[in-house]
Amino acid sequence: MMNWLKDLLAGGGTEAGPRMPPLQTAGATAAGGTSVAVAASAAGKAGRAANGSAAERAYVGDIGKPETLARQLALVIDLNVCVGCHACVTSCKEWNSSGSAGPLADENPYGANPTGTFFNRVQTYEAGVFPGTETIHFPKSCLHCEDAPCVPVCPTGASYKRKEDGIVLVDYDKCIACKYCAWACPYGMRELDEERQVMTKCTLCVDRIYNEELAPRDRKPACVLACPTGARLFGDVKDPDSEVSKAIRERGGYELMPEWGTNPANHYLPRRPNNAVGTNPPETWKATPPTGSEEA
Repeated sequence: MMNWLKDLLAGGGTEAGPRMPPLQTAGATAAGGTSVAVAASAAGKAGRAANGSAAERAYVGDIGKPETLARQLALVIDLNVCVGCHACVTSCKEWNSSGSAGPLADENPYGANPTGTFFNRVQTYEAGVFPGTETIHFPKSCLHCEDAPCVPVCPTGASYKRKEDGIVLVDYDKCIACKYCAWACPYGMRELDEERQVMTKCTLCVDRIYNEELAPRDRKPACVLACPTGARLFGDVKDPDSEVSKAIRERGGYELMPEWGTNPANHYLPRRPNNAVGTNPPETWKATPPTGSEEA
């Protein structure tokens, strides 16, 4: 579990106990400065440990430490070839609007202040110092963390991580749209569907990858199939012989914001230096998108 949450639970959340470090997505705070989401996590974990299902009790374990899974499906995204075309965004929206995770509502789409529910977004920004700058296209979706902070924080058990493949999902029938999972996620990858009033996120197209009515080559997430440059890889990161594991190992794949201790399953392949840009090209990018709520 993320160290600050483990310390908080171990310290009982008292005034003298450990505190959660500043977190921009943490949302409201309770008395004494403790995050409401963290306080709910402690209460929710305690309740599931005492009254939850066998799967929930297994997850809660020792101060919320999840068991190590033998299989973990994930995406590996190659920042060197992503061109920011948003094909992954639109294909994800199309598939999940018509699949078991949808519909994904859009509010006032052609108005002055449109909003919408997306499982995948692409942020675009400039990195480096002129004239050695480069444009970075950075796709972001749920990272299906091994130690997902959105799971123990959920007071109803709607957020859960599957044992068989490590995918983090939301049970809409249990979700009460309290947004605790959104506050707990350091990556900002939970979204509220305003129409259905449930929290939503990337499912890795779980209704597609196991669909035997599809040809084997099509049993991949919609975003992977749609990418025109092959920037998105999909597979089991726990299998050392899988395509994704080889890419991570051979090309220096890295986790996003590892300092949070969530052990995200999704990885990124860094950009390579572009010697044709400027006179002092930057080193290989280990890109981290700007913080804040801006969306591209």
